[in-house]
Amino acid sequence: MSQFLRPLAIFSSSWSRSCITRTSKQSRSLVKPLLWGATVSIFAAAYAVQNTAIHLDAEPSLPDSEFEIDPATSIAFPKTLRIPSKFSLPQFSLVGVGVRTVSFLGIKVYSVGFYADLANPNLSIPMTATPDEKIEHIVRNTACAIRIVPTRGTSYSHLRDGFMRALTARMQLAHTRATITPAEEPAAQSSLRILKSLFPNTSMSKGKPFDIVLLAPSRGPSHPRTLVLKDMGSVENDWVAEEFVLAYFEGDGISPPLKKAVTERMQTFGK
Repeated sequence: MSQFLRPLAIFSSSWSRSCITRTSKQSRSLVKPLLWGATVSIFAAAYAVQNTAIHLDAEPSLPDSEFEIDPATSIAFPKTLRIPSKFSLPQFSLVGVGVRTVSFLGIKVYSVGFYADLANPNLSIPMTATPDEKIEHIVRNTACAIRIVPTRGTSYSHLRDGFMRALTARMQLAHTRATITPAEEPAAQSSLRILKSLFPNTSMSKGKPFDIVLLAPSRGPSHPRTLVLKDMGSVENDWVAEEFVLAYFEGDGISPPLKKAVTERMQTFGK
């Protein structure tokens, strides 16, 4: 009987070890996927957090209170503008924004913002003045700035041609109104040629601001008004410097939405 049971005991022992071995292997085979899955989940979570941080850093939100948005183009203009310069410039305040369109199709060329040194203590505008009178008073008596932001790829030569057409029309209007004398015109025409030569034959990048600054009047009559074109140069002539800015507000203006926005602001501006 014992001889009969011995093989059975041996078989039973071998079968038990086999079951234990299989169970151990199965456990290890189950543990590996679990560990791998946990590892993948940890790395996936870390990657998601990292990507979220990069996205937030790349596209910071702009405080709405510090900017004004051109509704026609969604381009943002700072309400307070400081332009880096080798000489001292005041802090400019945004007066209004608008879009410049061309052709009967209304193609949007650029958004434009009109800024002025409204904190100038020499600037005294009566509330009883009309909006157009207030605009002219600001342009003739304090520093101003025009910020242009292209809505599409364009060129400086295209911008130059538009400015020269506007100033040529201003010159014809000055003859009609007798606001320029025969003695003043030659100097103005010479400055117009200088202004035209400042523009390079290169492209303008979409969304890149281009600033044009009209410096404040000097205290003495020997220093004419200066119009500064960012990274290009300047023109020193009272008529050209002031009429360049005023062209934006004659009639409907170069940009009717800008003229409308500035006119509305002037309704409540003054002392």
